Amino acid sequence: MSLFENSLYEYCDTFFVFLQEENVPTAKAVEAALAELGPRYVVENVKEVDGKFVSATVRSPADFSGMDLTFVSGDEVADQMKTLGDDLRHMTLHGGEQDTLKKMLKSTARYDVFHFEEKNANNEDEFLDPGGLLLVLQKIAATCDGISYDPQSQDFL
Repeated sequence: MSLFENSLYEYCDTFFVFLQEENVPTAKAVEAALAELGPRYVVENVKEVDGKFVSATVRSPADFSGMDLTFVSGDEVADQMKTLGDDLRHMTLHGGEQDTLKKMLKSTARYDVFHFEEKNANNEDEFLDPGGLLLVLQKIAATCDGISYDPQSQDFL
């Protein structure tokens, strides 16, 4: 079940991990990478096609957050790369960001990472900690030699 279908979670933002389709990791590799994050993270509903990782839900109750991960490839990614290339080529990039941009624009697939905040009426003083999201993005990117990207800020993560 997606967190979109869970009334305890409210959608916040979408992030991406861009990759080459030939680098799509196995479901087991993604599960192992996410398990390295420790018991604060709950990985559920892992789906695979031909052994390749296509989707999962990751919850971090301690951080009041959750993420739905979904694989996308094909024309949608190609169109997005053209649009992003047009948008980002005019930005001032520092250090290795130019190389990162070049690598990203060659991507043929992506993982959409939908970020959710857990609504917890019993702990109104608690707030969403984005640290869990960043750790999950890093793990997914590392398993597929991908590039994590925040479209809201136009930053590589």
